[in-house]
Amino acid sequence: MELSITLTLNGAMRTVGIDDPRITLLDLLRERLDLTGTKKGCDRGQCGACTVLVNGRRVNSCLTLALSCDGAEILSIEGLAHGDHLHPVQAAFIEHDGLQCGFCTPGQIMSAVGLIAEGHAGTDAERIREGMSGNLCRCGSYAGITDAVLDAQARMAPQDRGEAA
Repeated sequence: MELSITLTLNGAMRTVGIDDPRITLLDLLRERLDLTGTKKGCDRGQCGACTVLVNGRRVNSCLTLALSCDGAEILSIEGLAHGDHLHPVQAAFIEHDGLQCGFCTPGQIMSAVGLIAEGHAGTDAERIREGMSGNLCRCGSYAGITDAVLDAQARMAPQDRGEAA
């Protein structure tokens, strides 16, 4: 029995057949839709490498059933930039060396975009570290990540923050 869901993925309406109701959003993105920017780290919701935005909220896609996203708006790392124009968070990560190996970077960036859009980033580094605590970096790029989030938030106009997600 095949089910289908309709969702808006990176701005485009998609209808996707689901042959197994247990498939996660992460596996749907990576294996069925070939959007491999979202990473499978722990596959248990502990590392944040799979973070995407669902209806503007940060979620661990490895813990989210794809069927639960029927009708939802999904934003993955592939939908963040506009052509060659990087999102302010992406640009800030590059400028502040908020990455080393890069494996966690898509999840870190999506979490930062969500944190800013939710209005929870503030201007305090400790608040940002707390807000990003669900995203782990094995290389230890936390200082650059925090600086990138601070910089991106300062660059983004208040109306852009809500539109970031």
